[in-house]
Amino acid sequence: MEFQDDHPHGGDQSTRQRVARSILDNGPSTAAALAERLDLTPAAVRRHLDHLVEEGAVEPREPRSLAARGRGRPAKLFALTEHGRDGFDQQYDDLAVDALRFLAETGGEEAVKAFAQRRVRFVEEQFDEVMQQRPDLSPAEVLAQVFTDEGYAATVRDLPMGEQLCQQHCPVSHVAHEFPQLCEAETEAISRVLGRHVQRLATIAHGDGVCTTCIPDPQKSQQSQKTQTSTTPTTNREKVTR
Repeated sequence: MEFQDDHPHGGDQSTRQRVARSILDNGPSTAAALAERLDLTPAAVRRHLDHLVEEGAVEPREPRSLAARGRGRPAKLFALTEHGRDGFDQQYDDLAVDALRFLAETGGEEAVKAFAQRRVRFVEEQFDEVMQQRPDLSPAEVLAQVFTDEGYAATVRDLPMGEQLCQQHCPVSHVAHEFPQLCEAETEAISRVLGRHVQRLATIAHGDGVCTTCIPDPQKSQQSQKTQTSTTPTTNREKVTR
């Protein structure tokens, strides 16, 4: 299976490609969200999703948090599988994996790490340029723009403790599955340009629907801690978190 950017004959295949592309760009989505995003009827979206699931390009997933939905059966999320991502722009993955295996065999771990660091130079090289061109963006949003320009389809979400960088697509996810040094180098580059510690929470390379990186804001963290201290009663037992 291979997705193309255009389909001269239109029809179901073209619409199906739009559904798959929307999941690629926006991450795991419900049928209702896809219908609204693509201006299609829910029935039409479900029909295309059924075909994509049958082809092995998309898989249904249970939402992680069910508490906020209240009563009723929660809507399923539909995410691209590795096979589905193969249909876009990862046809050179086998060659890249072979090249890195050869590099690891001949140069060792340090050689792979050096390659990974060199590959993400675009983050620091483009960050200042985009910052000057787009003074309306926050540093995290500038970073998202830099990654998007490189094919990552990145966005930023606000969190109570700071921000979260979400990369809906990773052009090297298949390679990074075997060589996590690529993800580690990205995380280090993000930390350097933002001048603060960040934490990678999930990666497409390890089966998650989206690569997410937490960018803590010290001021928000302090305010949140003060709020929790003033509103949470003290007890003799520690709260266990998971």
